[in-house]
Amino acid sequence: MKVLFMCTANSCRSVLSEGLFNHLAPEGMTAVSSGSFPSGRLNPRAVSTLDSLGVETAGLYSKGSDTFETNPPDIVITVCDKAGNEPCPAYFGPAVKSHWGLRDPSQVHGSDEQVQAAFDETVRHIRKRFDAFFALEHRALSPLALKQALDRIGAL
Repeated sequence: MKVLFMCTANSCRSVLSEGLFNHLAPEGMTAVSSGSFPSGRLNPRAVSTLDSLGVETAGLYSKGSDTFETNPPDIVITVCDKAGNEPCPAYFGPAVKSHWGLRDPSQVHGSDEQVQAAFDETVRHIRKRFDAFFALEHRALSPLALKQALDRIGAL
């Protein structure tokens, strides 16, 4: 099962989600990320936050959704409000789609400690959702039931 985390710039929230998912996921599950308007660069704090958690970051980069045109995901999860309002590319076909909005920690201003606290809180929020996601009986769920479960998780 391949999960795509989408954001507008693919520099922070979607990258945090991709890295954490691949670090925590059971065998047979993998994540990728993309942006509807990729910035072409990763947020340095997102990378350092993942690094501090022992998450591999070497393969992460900012990319557009067209990267997956020939290998579409099974699930598409948007993680920012802008991407949540945009249609998914048609070549994603029957992928199950859900929105898991996250506040953008890169928009927090203040001391280094305050900014890092925002990133740490975002990571905690993502992990809470992943715990619920990994607990699902994926093979027993129809696409509609999976969508409903994903939507419930997005409300956590």
